[in-house]
Order: sequence, then C-alpha cells, then structure tokens
Amino acid sequence: MTDEPLYTTFGFTDAEWGLLVGLPHSVLTAASVATHDGARKTRAETAAGLDEISDGRSSASPLVTAIAKAVVDQTGDPDRGEELVAIEPSDPRGYADDVVARATEATALLAAKAETSDAETYKHWLVEIADSVVGAASTGGVLGLGGDVVTENERAFRDNLAKALGN
Repeated sequence: MTDEPLYTTFGFTDAEWGLLVGLPHSVLTAASVATHDGARKTRAETAAGLDEISDGRSSASPLVTAIAKAVVDQTGDPDRGEELVAIEPSDPRGYADDVVARATEATALLAAKAETSDAETYKHWLVEIADSVVGAASTGGVLGLGGDVVTENERAFRDNLAKALGN
C-alpha cells in the first residue's frame, strides 16, 4: 500500500498544490521587494511574513494548516530560528504582476475545488501575509525614525493582490 500525497485528500493535483503552496512565499517576496530598502528592513519584512506563514499552521482551516506546514517545511521554521533565504527578483514589478496573476489563478482553482470556508481563509491569509510584510518596517526617515510605514508601491501590490483574491 502506498501513501497518497496530502494534496490528494483535498482534491488537488500536484501542479495545483504547487501553486497553492508556492503563493505564500511569493506574496512575502513580492511585498518585500515592492520598495527597495536596506538589509535591516528586508530582514524585518521577511521575519514578519514568515511568522504570518508559520501562524497559518494553527488555522481553523484544514487546507490553510496543511499549506502552511508545507511552506514551513520548504522554507524554514521561524519557531526554530530558521531564516528564509531572501529572493531578490531582477524585475520586482514583473515579479509582483506574476504573483497577482498566480493569485487570480488560485482564486479560480479554489472556487472550483475547495470548500468555501477554506478558500476564503486561504485568500485572507495571503492578504494578511502581505499586510504583515509591508507594515513591518518604515521606509525613509532618519536613523529609523519617521518615514512611511507603507509606501505607495507596497500599498499598490497589497491592493492588487486583494483585488485578485476577491478580498
């Protein structure tokens, strides 16, 4: 007897599961690179996003719990002090557009195959990840004081993501 992959219990194919598991980390990355900042801010944003992803493991949604566990298994567990490797796309705007397109694809997939409550919880979780990242550290100012908490580029990414997810 062979064990079936977890995603089959939710009715997804390997490629569909890959889309759903890949999006949280992609959202974190796109939100972080929406505005180019220094290493300190990038670390704070990455930590905030990874914490939000990790928190998904205790979601009331079985789908979000399973996806969050899969993401943490792939990227590292902040509860164990593991740090996510930062990805710096050469074209941040193009990367953000791709993430939003994949979010649109995931929305259609979830509408077709997931329980409504699971789909809504997953989509809300992705927006929470983006919110955590863009709100993690201010941009500009002097010696970390002042500046904008959320820049226009960060806000635009977050809003485009929420729109794609129907939130």
